[in-house]
Amino acid sequence: MDVLKIAGATLNQTPLDWKGNFDRIVLAIQKARMQQVELLCFPELSLTGYGAEDLFLSPWFAEKAKSQLELLLPYCRDITLAVGLPIRLENKVFNTMAVIENGAIKGIVAKQFMAIDGVHYEFRWFTPWTASLQIPIEVNGKQVPFGDLTFDLKGLHYGFEICEDAWRGVARPGFRLGERKVDLIFNPSASHFAMNKTIERKELVSKSSAMFNCYYFYVNLLGNEAGRLIFDGEILLAKDGKMLGRNQLLSFESVQVCTFSLENKVQPIAPIQSKEWEFVQAASLALFDYLRKSKANGFVLSLSGGADSSTIAVLVAEMVRRGIHELGVDGFIAKLGLPLTASKDNPEKDLVNQLLTTAYQGTKNSSTSTFNSAKVLAESLGAAFLSWSIDEEVQSYIQTIEGVLGRALTWEQDDISLQNIQSRTRSPIIWLLANIKNALLLSTSNRSEGDVGYTTMDGDTSGSISPIAGVDKDFVIHWLQWAEKNLDRPGLREVNALTPTAELRPRERSQTDEKDLMPYSLLVEIERLAIRDRNSPLEVFHQLRKKNEFEEAELKEFIKKFFRLWSRNQWKRERLAPSFHLDDFNVDPKTWCRFPILSGGFEEELNQLD
Repeated sequence: MDVLKIAGATLNQTPLDWKGNFDRIVLAIQKARMQQVELLCFPELSLTGYGAEDLFLSPWFAEKAKSQLELLLPYCRDITLAVGLPIRLENKVFNTMAVIENGAIKGIVAKQFMAIDGVHYEFRWFTPWTASLQIPIEVNGKQVPFGDLTFDLKGLHYGFEICEDAWRGVARPGFRLGERKVDLIFNPSASHFAMNKTIERKELVSKSSAMFNCYYFYVNLLGNEAGRLIFDGEILLAKDGKMLGRNQLLSFESVQVCTFSLENKVQPIAPIQSKEWEFVQAASLALFDYLRKSKANGFVLSLSGGADSSTIAVLVAEMVRRGIHELGVDGFIAKLGLPLTASKDNPEKDLVNQLLTTAYQGTKNSSTSTFNSAKVLAESLGAAFLSWSIDEEVQSYIQTIEGVLGRALTWEQDDISLQNIQSRTRSPIIWLLANIKNALLLSTSNRSEGDVGYTTMDGDTSGSISPIAGVDKDFVIHWLQWAEKNLDRPGLREVNALTPTAELRPRERSQTDEKDLMPYSLLVEIERLAIRDRNSPLEVFHQLRKKNEFEEAELKEFIKKFFRLWSRNQWKRERLAPSFHLDDFNVDPKTWCRFPILSGGFEEELNQLD
């Protein structure tokens, strides 16, 4: 076998952006050809984007994808490439990789296993292919082999495991490919980002190369493709259980071609970043893609001075900082497609000021500390900062309902109602500001609040996108401490000095989030055991009592509180703004965790704790 130059091309695609998707593939081919690449692999469903959802069920959609494949053929002279698309046969849709060699389709490989856990619902759209089955189909007026295929190029024998295929243990196609003596297995993927997930992938790729005695090459999609899922654009090459190459993840470039020589030697390997770095890189790229693909003019944020809204403000500023670093000022502005201007002295702050408008909406229950915290942070980032009081509007609502009820509202009798009206009153005016600016309103709920409904529907949940609803509050608090130092954000100093509080009760009542709920560190532990690991209340208790500092009676009450609040607040989770998937699980009913809106609320299960 000759030493070949192979490459993976990671792409930031968008469903229904046919021209843009096609042009990015052509650009990747051009880049690969300039690097003398002979064999180029694109990610799974790269012609259409992975996030097309129920469009895959439309017959015309698969036909359009096939026509795009045919248009691609003239661009593939003197190069071999594999590109992903849906193929429809007899009312069944298959997730496939088409191999094109010297301008002709050599064959099409079909995925054998569907991803059906977590964020994936592939069985809704695709049919798994039968192992070892091969049939002819017609494409572009010619008969083309279709199914479980392998290919040869200049003495190189290669095959495919398409994303989920590789995660199926002893049933995976890799074992049959090994028996067929392939030299190389490609794994074209649309694998969603989650913090620390790259460690799992690295282990899979390394072990697979040793297990099947071949080169193993992984290539993933890139960016916030369709709104919720983020793809990190990872490309990996391994042989004999050893990692030979890895690229840097989460690029703002829409097309990246990573080239390797197919020989058993170490080539450039980018280091694996910490969870904190991955979070800022993924969330800032997701915000950038969401902004440009939605064609909005910027962001509006109700900045309370607390942890959640401050985290989001920093992520927007990091979006600008990282975008400028990768694309340059002019490239960043051009890619957003907005009429922005930036001085030479401080382009980062200039752009943040135009892209992020913050507002502190105070009441008589708000403190000077949170106002100063919000103002100092906004100014340090360069964000526009506005402030006003909503007391008059809140009092107007209260007086109206008091007149109807014929009694005064009191904190003793109407605590939750009086808290909610403040949060809810903030929503119309901040939406008005966002509408005036044609901007995206950023919602500030985190995952811990989503768990227990510690959030006001049509209040602090209001927004176009909820950037941190996929991470827990304990992580947010820790990350802010990390960000102050590692991102050089001194404006976070006052934020990090505050105790998290909603500031909705009168100040003399000393409201804090953890006093209302439970310690966030414990809430996270219960959440992971109950929601991610799907344990019953009693199982959660048995696992926590061995390692927790709480008395058994107190621990039981916290567990009961979690499950009761979880059950009664599913309706809120159903209505939260779209959120980014950032951790190994989330509570978004659309992408990870489905739960009945009405239920018995674990009544019998919680009685087992008595």
